[in-house]
Amino acid sequence: MTFDDMLAQFVARGASDIHLHVGLKPLARINGKLIPLSDTQLTPQVTEALLDVMCNERQKAIFAENHQVDFAYSVPNLARFRVNLFRQRNSVSAVLRVINSDEEDLEAVNLPDKIINDFRDAKKGLVLITGPTGSGKSTTLARIIDEINKEHERMVITIEDPIEFLHKSKKSAIVQREVGVDANSFSEALVAAMRQDPDVIMIGEIRDYATASAAISAAQTGHLVFSTLHTLDTVRAVNRVIDLHPPSERAIARLLFAESLVGIVSQRLLRKSDGKGRVAAIEVLLGSLRVKDLIQDPDRGNEMYEAMKDASLDGMMLFDDSLAKLYKDKQIDYQTGLAAATSRQTYEMAITQIDEMAQVEASNLMNPMYKSS
Repeated sequence: MTFDDMLAQFVARGASDIHLHVGLKPLARINGKLIPLSDTQLTPQVTEALLDVMCNERQKAIFAENHQVDFAYSVPNLARFRVNLFRQRNSVSAVLRVINSDEEDLEAVNLPDKIINDFRDAKKGLVLITGPTGSGKSTTLARIIDEINKEHERMVITIEDPIEFLHKSKKSAIVQREVGVDANSFSEALVAAMRQDPDVIMIGEIRDYATASAAISAAQTGHLVFSTLHTLDTVRAVNRVIDLHPPSERAIARLLFAESLVGIVSQRLLRKSDGKGRVAAIEVLLGSLRVKDLIQDPDRGNEMYEAMKDASLDGMMLFDDSLAKLYKDKQIDYQTGLAAATSRQTYEMAITQIDEMAQVEASNLMNPMYKSS
């Protein structure tokens, strides 16, 4: 069996991540759980050979110098993989993330159509997708870019590390650049993108001050900018962007960020109640006038949660409300939602109301008078 044949078996089982470590059996994360997919433990010779199987000479040189390397690996007619090769206990380990590169997979993004359309149709500003590692941020971004590609004649430049979803130009022209291959860094590529006549710029991740500052600047100068952050919710995302700036620049950063903000979506993948796959719970913060005012005042950050709740009819949503809806729709069980809740008390109150309403409806259905009416 070749290495690509093994990957095909993992993908067929529904793996989202694949772990290859010396002394352990090959492991795959399926529906959020690590599961061994072989009875044979991996040897140092097997994992060392991965360097020759997956890496080109440049990647081998980076690995030799840094003892780790990130890159994308493609298997034709199967999938693309985001790969991290690294040394541990003087042996080679590999972790591969399966990238959803099929357009049908993008339709599974659990974001309301209204929000997707609003982001798709925006002319300028900043949109952030946040969440922990493995929460589907890249897939959500790819879905929005694909919607722009289908609906608008725009010049789209993506800056990624590595390139994940391979876009084919439809109505839009799409240029994709990979950090480490086509550019030295996100910030350098973003500055260069400003000279490449873009309408839309997608940055794989905001990691540092230079990238955050350049992203806000691009949004301020009439471009529509998309990116991701590793934060647990939308309000933390606001604070994270501001905190990346030096203290002396944070006041003006708040003003510019508030002016630029189109919206922030935060998401977490949760195990479905039937054990078959995962579903995203989401939080949505939109750049309303009230939200922009709150962002500019560092002492009023917590009021944004109330602003989201008050603007639910406009498309904003709190995590706990999303969890309650998933529970009501029987997509997650009670304990899964409780473990993910921002406020356990708020979540428990919502679930109590849902269960009481369900009991009333069940009682009414059993009542002959109710049936006859």
